[in-house]
Amino acid sequence: MSSPDYDCIVIGAGVQGSFTAYNLAKNNKKTLLLEQFVLPHSRGSSHGQTRIIRKAYDEDYYTHMMEECYQLWSQLENEANVKLYRRTGLLVMGPEQGDYQVFKSTLERNKVPIVILPREEFSQHIPHVNLSQGNAALVDTTAGVLYADRTLKTVQGQFQKLGGLIKDGQKVIDITPGSVVTVTTVSGVYRANRLVITAGPWANTLLSHTGLQLPLQVIKINVCYWSEKVPGSYNVQHRFPCFIQLESEEAKHHIYGLPSNEYPGLMKICYHTGPETDPDERDRQTDRGDIDILQRYITRCFPGLVPIPAVVESCMYTVTPDDHFVLDHHPTHSNIVIGAGFSGVYVLNMSIVL
Repeated sequence: MSSPDYDCIVIGAGVQGSFTAYNLAKNNKKTLLLEQFVLPHSRGSSHGQTRIIRKAYDEDYYTHMMEECYQLWSQLENEANVKLYRRTGLLVMGPEQGDYQVFKSTLERNKVPIVILPREEFSQHIPHVNLSQGNAALVDTTAGVLYADRTLKTVQGQFQKLGGLIKDGQKVIDITPGSVVTVTTVSGVYRANRLVITAGPWANTLLSHTGLQLPLQVIKINVCYWSEKVPGSYNVQHRFPCFIQLESEEAKHHIYGLPSNEYPGLMKICYHTGPETDPDERDRQTDRGDIDILQRYITRCFPGLVPIPAVVESCMYTVTPDDHFVLDHHPTHSNIVIGAGFSGVYVLNMSIVL
């Protein structure tokens, strides 16, 4: 048997794979990061200028994870001398007796700094937003915006400074498990003691080479940007927060948004689900049901926005049946680790050290 070329190969150079490779290199592991597309690209789940970072979740363990994540983001900012995070706060809205209460309890139980916004004072604190009848509101004051594209560039650069190797344009066509794992791409053959698969929507395609399939569904998200009627009304410079609407008249899934920032005068508001799609034919999926939902919601709750999207971009989520991600060793091959089903989550800053 041939000797390994690397301690570890990571397949997939999105946020999860790039941070995994970076942490492996920090732990003196000779690491190869493979990406099927030429970098940078907008074909997966990690592209775009901004994402929300928050401690407001419905499960304690996510809030606990975020404590470490904030420290790791700060550490990376200091290492690279690059600003990756802007604190804006996260406005959480929802029916008082629904998921809102679960989020509120999780935040209070974990002593996360929050501000409760009484209905009679809501408009003083959050102008240009109509709080739905029967809804309550709070602000997770620790939350903010992550600069996504900048983050990917930064962490990949730090990985390379640590001696890591990135090979893009390297679509994987075969994986041969064993004590030394062999990965075959369209351009070469690579061997390592260990393998990490963080391939987002293509996870099951790769796992099929190892005799495993996971209950993953790939969905297309229409990333919509909406014009301000009065410039600056929802601007990050004017301290407008990110927001999440937990339940609404229009839909059962969450609606979320970020203040106008990346496109001047445009606020990003999206629906946290979408139609199933084939990741290799994403743009053939033309369902706009989520946009219809957003138009009705924005008309009712964000009167300062034009309720017709000015820009629509595409992203993909990979989801599991219970919406919790998979992070585990392969059941048959213990030297293969799988990270999948992150449902659009950008903020976990995954650190797999093998």
